[in-house]
Amino acid sequence: MNIVGLDHLVLTVKDINETVKFYTDVLGMVVEKFTAGDQQRIALKFGNQKINLHQQGREFKPGALVPLPGAGDFCLICDTPVEQIKQELEQREIPILQGPVEKTGATGPLQSIYIRDPDQNLVELSNQTR
Repeated sequence: MNIVGLDHLVLTVKDINETVKFYTDVLGMVVEKFTAGDQQRIALKFGNQKINLHQQGREFKPGALVPLPGAGDFCLICDTPVEQIKQELEQREIPILQGPVEKTGATGPLQSIYIRDPDQNLVELSNQTR
């Protein structure tokens, strides 16, 4: 087996509308509505990937064994310079937990800022630095 990329990940959320608002307004993602089987679904698209959203208590099957809001911890690579991201977050009064700080990603060094989304998932916003 040879894994070559990530297509999507799933977040279980308390309030899909609040999550969509945060990820579209703050992080610039695009809402995608789609049908899987006979169910309407919502995803947040960015680049060639997406985050599928599951409403807590109404998760789609199959799904995570213990789906909980706030259990996510992931890194997003950004074209926007980290210093500009920091300014935008501060203007929106979004607390920065840490950063900018040097970190190591899958392909090398990163400059990162950490924030939390409405469900308290840890979101790392990063620039590749090499």
